[in-house]
Amino acid sequence: MADIKSAMLAKDKVRLEALRAIKSVILLEKTKTGNKEDLNDDLILKLIGKLNKQRLDAYEIYKEQNRADLAEEELAQSNVYKEYLPKPISTEELKEEINQIIISTGASGMKDMGRVMGVSMKKLGSKADGAVISAMVKQLLS
Repeated sequence: MADIKSAMLAKDKVRLEALRAIKSVILLEKTKTGNKEDLNDDLILKLIGKLNKQRLDAYEIYKEQNRADLAEEELAQSNVYKEYLPKPISTEELKEEINQIIISTGASGMKDMGRVMGVSMKKLGSKADGAVISAMVKQLLS
């Protein structure tokens, strides 16, 4: 709320719109679950990550359609979301984490991919994109 207020005072339209989207998603999640208490941080980070992914996808679409004005706005809002997300994990760190998960689950091949992905997404979902995690799991299991 403090960030929304400061964006309003600064008349920063892009930042204000991005922050209001975050607030809206959080309020929708609260009403969806019927939970009047605060949501946990992991869920909030997952919601912000989803908003960020939507903005980046829209950016790519606008870029393909030569709509630079709309693409810039999407990218600017994505940058606001990134301020609230944890720093993405490096490829080396991701590989090391997934190797640890493979060892702890006792996975031995592609038949165990579902089990490894489930644990990986719970542990690393807010730090890396699901597609990147999936590709790394496939590479390490095969």
